[in-house]
Amino acid sequence: MKTLFLLGAITLGGFTVNAQDALFSESGIVHNEVNTIMVKANDFTEISVSQVPQPVMDAISTNFPSANLDKAYTNDEKQYKLVLSLEDGTQGTVYADENGNWLDM
Repeated sequence: MKTLFLLGAITLGGFTVNAQDALFSESGIVHNEVNTIMVKANDFTEISVSQVPQPVMDAISTNFPSANLDKAYTNDEKQYKLVLSLEDGTQGTVYADENGNWLDM
């Protein structure tokens, strides 16, 4: 729900910025502004794969021996969102705690 609300707000904000740029450029004043927005999906923040704790890496290799860890995310509760890919190109997302226990999210 948070994500849907945030996407709606960003979309409306984009329309407002485009409308303002059109008004300024007609009057001869050019106004360019770049805003950076960092969106946290479900409070998970992307981390380097090398930052994933060893117990989590061991759980991946035990339960998904042919999978590659493509991306990793963590949150304040030290839970990990892991994007895995198989040799055939299929991807999946699993969740684990810092001890390598699988979470149902």
